[in-house]
Amino acid sequence: MEGPHVGRWGGNPWQPPTTPSPEPEPEPEPDRRSRRGRGRSFWARCCGCCSCRNRAEDDWGPEPSGSRSRGSSSRGGRRPDSRGSAVNAIGDGTIREGMLVVTGVDLLSSRSDQNRREHHTDEFEYDELIIRRGQPFHIIIFLNREPESSDRIALELLIGNNPEVGKGTHVIIPVGKGGSDGWKAQITKTRGNNLNLRVHTSPNAIIGKFQFTVRTRSEAGEFQLPFDPHNEIYILFNPWCPEDIVYVDHEDWRQEYVLNESGRIYYGTEAQIGERTWNYGQFDHGVLDACLYILDRRGMPYGGRGDPVSVSRVISAMVNSLDDNGVLIGNWSGDYSRGTNPSAWVGSVEILLSYLRTGYSVPYGQCWVFAGVTTTVLRCLGLATRTVTNFNSAHDTDTSLTMDIYFDENMKPLEHLNHDSVWNFHVWNDCWMKRPDLPSGFDGWQVVDATPQETSSGIFCCGPCSVESIKNGLVYMKYDTPFIFAEVNSDKVYWQRQDDGSFKIVYVEEKAIGTLIVTKAVSSHMREDITHIYKHPEGSDAERKAVETAAAHGSKPNVYATRNSAEDVAMQVEAQDAVMGQDLTVSVVLSNRGSSRRTVKLHLYLSVTYYTGVTGSTFKETKKEVALAPGASESVTMPVAYKEYRPHLVDQGAMLLNVSGHVKESGQVLAKQHTFRLRTPDLSLTLLGAAVVGQECEVQIVFKNPLPITLTNVVFRLEGSGLQRPKVLNVGDIGGNETVTLRQTFVPVRPGPRQLIASLDSPQLSQVHGVIQVDVAPASRDGVFSDAGGNSRPGETIPMASRGGA
Repeated sequence: MEGPHVGRWGGNPWQPPTTPSPEPEPEPEPDRRSRRGRGRSFWARCCGCCSCRNRAEDDWGPEPSGSRSRGSSSRGGRRPDSRGSAVNAIGDGTIREGMLVVTGVDLLSSRSDQNRREHHTDEFEYDELIIRRGQPFHIIIFLNREPESSDRIALELLIGNNPEVGKGTHVIIPVGKGGSDGWKAQITKTRGNNLNLRVHTSPNAIIGKFQFTVRTRSEAGEFQLPFDPHNEIYILFNPWCPEDIVYVDHEDWRQEYVLNESGRIYYGTEAQIGERTWNYGQFDHGVLDACLYILDRRGMPYGGRGDPVSVSRVISAMVNSLDDNGVLIGNWSGDYSRGTNPSAWVGSVEILLSYLRTGYSVPYGQCWVFAGVTTTVLRCLGLATRTVTNFNSAHDTDTSLTMDIYFDENMKPLEHLNHDSVWNFHVWNDCWMKRPDLPSGFDGWQVVDATPQETSSGIFCCGPCSVESIKNGLVYMKYDTPFIFAEVNSDKVYWQRQDDGSFKIVYVEEKAIGTLIVTKAVSSHMREDITHIYKHPEGSDAERKAVETAAAHGSKPNVYATRNSAEDVAMQVEAQDAVMGQDLTVSVVLSNRGSSRRTVKLHLYLSVTYYTGVTGSTFKETKKEVALAPGASESVTMPVAYKEYRPHLVDQGAMLLNVSGHVKESGQVLAKQHTFRLRTPDLSLTLLGAAVVGQECEVQIVFKNPLPITLTNVVFRLEGSGLQRPKVLNVGDIGGNETVTLRQTFVPVRPGPRQLIASLDSPQLSQVHGVIQVDVAPASRDGVFSDAGGNSRPGETIPMASRGGA
């Protein structure tokens, strides 16, 4: 039994802000915890017996008191700065002689400090301390006097509106004594009134932004350092820590799947794979706050935020807007006039910062956008994550675990019955973790899919689902294994209507679904085939067993009982590498592998299709009868002119060829669906000069319109982590076969190899991208992070540098 469904908590309603904040970070909420009993000492308020001085020295009570409004101090005292301005005592507001007063703390939080470097968080464009759980960090405490042996000091971390020790939302760490669940703080050096501490965090800690304070107790009284927003600490998952269940035992994997800020996303068809570079930007300023804001918007209990299974499931629900006003609004209609065409995005940063700034869902996304944003969020929070593309991805609507396609007596598709669909490609995510909630053997890669296709436990989310359970057809394993198994390894079953109105299986295509599953390779820009981790070799005994095991748990467990097989005529579909705006030819090759003559009646239907498998009406068809001698082959071709397909084009320029045939002599039925896409041009990017941190640099973008028609309302996007904050350029119209050149300046803010990514979008042409690697040299001296990455106003109009003919 799964217990409460993670990701849906009705008891935490959220209302959108009445006035969206203009800043990338939302205003912190003031603490609403009770201030009852403030007049008594801390020890007396915690427990009646705590007022006596012989209380156990390591009991620091369940919660501190005093004002928790961030940025304010208790009882009107001054907020401490990082190093030692006077602060205020709790209780009666008096700092008595002899009291051990914390005058300030240094969390060593700058990007160049030891903490950030050791915790692999130095790329975050933040000044606050960002650490990974299960790993020690260092701080310095400044005191008003040297501590004595009778003095007691404790560190405290608090998160949420109702911190509780029992829920892990209020952590008390006595200095010099062992804490619970791996928390402890040790003095490493004493220098006069200053203490250097090494603080160990729990590998099971909640992730999020914690308030930090220090409490002291001396003979003269008790003191608590007021909360200061400069001293807040972000804690993340830690794939470098063997005790953390997200641990990854490969440094090159951690570099790729946690720290890499850009990647490749694949699309198109198995025979015509396209690729685009995506700027994940998980370290850009504001993105970490946006990721934590997503958990807050869902109302996810803080106590559950240490569990990567729960967190990843919530993210899969919240990256889409259905149910919960999440990050992205899905739109597959082709009409994007009220938002951004999903093909035009070049990264996640603009999307996440818009959601954080306004509180409203961003229009629009499709599967690769949902997956790109999910990779950003999970990598930002510390989960090793990759973006995965499955070609010929099935969408099973009736839990049969088969793709059922219905035809009439003449093998023409009956679209009103064809509710299952096969997406040309579908993009989702793998994230790496142990699965203590499953039997042994299901750790490792887990599928998380934020694209809203079907509901899971009543909401639009999917996963995390063990890839190992998918591979072996163990569809009873949580979460959502039946749906994902069908996406990668179901069979395509062709049903023909009979004279009496019933339907009969006439053909089963066993290798049509999940034909190729790919991701970006580690440490390179190459494509890696990971089909083998999702499924056994096609046709092998293990693969057939997995399919039949899964189908036995579906709604049509006896689907294979009625199969017939007498097949000596083979059919193969071929499509040339077609370019948008040009004529094309498709062909079907028939081969007679038998010893007798065969006559085939062949019917070809051509229509346009969205990548989701939704098709338009047939705009061209061909019928032909072909006689095949034993061992002979023959090709049937269908030429298609640009003027024939242009009026019917939809997103991404994909076409679907339905081919059906009937062998007169044997009664064999031939059936195949073949999808191909029209290739679009790339943008050409050239760097004009060297790139140095803090210095202006220029890039040139060249584009040639491949169509003989004018592109209207052309918009370019430019983005690259460490180089350029998301920038939108309105260019206007580009004439038929015209070439345009743009020049743009940007100011790099971080050194190292970076990716600058651009896209072009217009109502007549989309899915046009370009990328260039920019090797940024460090500045002559270290500088404080600046948000100088060239923020432009939304919709800035940019003149073209030059125009040229074809």
